[in-house]
Amino acid sequence: MQRAELQQYLDNLLEVGRFRDYCPNGLQVEGRESISRVICGVTASQALLDEAVARQADAVLVHHGYFWRGEDGRVTGMRRKRLATLLQHDINLFAYHLPLDAHPELGNNAQLARLMGWLPEGRFGEQDIGWTGSLGQPQSLELLARHAAARLGREPLVLGDPMRTVGKIAWCTGGAQGYFEQAIACGVDCFVSGEASEPTTHLARESGVAYLGIGHHASERYGVHALGAHLAERFGIEAVFVDVDNPV
Repeated sequence: MQRAELQQYLDNLLEVGRFRDYCPNGLQVEGRESISRVICGVTASQALLDEAVARQADAVLVHHGYFWRGEDGRVTGMRRKRLATLLQHDINLFAYHLPLDAHPELGNNAQLARLMGWLPEGRFGEQDIGWTGSLGQPQSLELLARHAAARLGREPLVLGDPMRTVGKIAWCTGGAQGYFEQAIACGVDCFVSGEASEPTTHLARESGVAYLGIGHHASERYGVHALGAHLAERFGIEAVFVDVDNPV
């Protein structure tokens, strides 16, 4: 398919114009016009770009791209090497941040709920990025953490009484610990996100609402994976998800 066709389809599917974001969403680096093989990953790291080159990809599709607000815009060092890799090999870079978090079917939050067996019921937070819902069956925080570890392949950070019962839950993938207070206001028993900050512990202790930190990278593998699979099914292109290990 043609680059412009893919760009238009993704921008419309993910409703890019609806979001105020910290980076440009969509085509970030222009490569060749014809696209038949796409490498998908969480972050456009050098390791992912090297995989794209090795697999002779026409495009890279990620959740975390480049040109973040407040970054030093000079093209030196690591940034120069990454951009040079894309440009020298004529590879397109597509990146979708908040639009991929929020999509009701293919997004990170939707896919995490599907993986964990949670039942979505509502949205909260800025631009309705956060999700609320319930567990299929109320369970202890300890059991919820064990289930998350088994499904995600990493031990989560657990803040709260392991024996407390969790029935109502809120979640937002990635670095959304700043939404904890808004999740508490929703009346949930536990908030799940990727990372924790220093105040997160105090919020959990003083509010009585548990916090589960399941990993920024681990929580955001599933949206871009699902999006790539969707493109492969709809357009017949090859889309391969490459998981570049990240313990954070």
